[in-house]
Amino acid sequence: MKSLSRRPGVFVEPFAGGAIIGLTVAAENLADRVILGELDEGVAAVWETIFSADVDWLVNRIMSMKISREAVLAVLSETPRSTRDLAFQTLLRNRVQRGGILAPGASIVKNGENGKGVASRWYPQTLAKRIGAIADMKDRMTFIRGDAFVLIRQFLKRSSAAFFIDPPYTAGGKRAGSRLYKHNELDHERLFDMMSRANGPAMMTYDESAEVRTLAERYGLRVEFVPMKNTHHEVLRELVITNSGLCLPADQMNLFSAV
Repeated sequence: MKSLSRRPGVFVEPFAGGAIIGLTVAAENLADRVILGELDEGVAAVWETIFSADVDWLVNRIMSMKISREAVLAVLSETPRSTRDLAFQTLLRNRVQRGGILAPGASIVKNGENGKGVASRWYPQTLAKRIGAIADMKDRMTFIRGDAFVLIRQFLKRSSAAFFIDPPYTAGGKRAGSRLYKHNELDHERLFDMMSRANGPAMMTYDESAEVRTLAERYGLRVEFVPMKNTHHEVLRELVITNSGLCLPADQMNLFSAV
């Protein structure tokens, strides 16, 4: 972001998920406004609740939760009656299911970290602090529930809009997206076509595959390889793909290896 010739008027993260990139842009004041998009109903409920008057209810619900396997199963078996109920259920699911995976079929941890079971990743004070910090930035952030392509199209012609695209990794036969996300089917060629036509700077991240490299070449996008470690500490190559509005020098690309 700091390498750009001018400060973006808007930063768009259409596959937000946990939105660490968009949140960092907002926290470090690197764009005038940050737009987050997400299709998943549970994740969307979390963002909608954090940016609403129900944020205090969510924090209080987190702090009052008495964590146990029985209590967790009881909450996760409930049918949410409101957006804020779904938000809490989603946060809880993220903390107690293996790897934080929200996709259907994910199992609840048994032993967890240091043998603490479902409580091993439940840090209510930390969650409350983070949610409060995010809520404090709501005046310069907007969340939109819905299809990423629709959101991208709204800002595609704006030269003042910068994009960060981190889609489900299903191109080239990759299975991570289908295993990790409820909404994992994606027209990758359409996405590459759209980002090649963006008037503002755009960056996409993908697992390394011949299909992705071919798409990047077809649509005139630049590809850089960066080393990444997975949860099994295996070193893999990930692709950072940029359009003509964002061509980073090699020394800046090295920064991504630490992410």
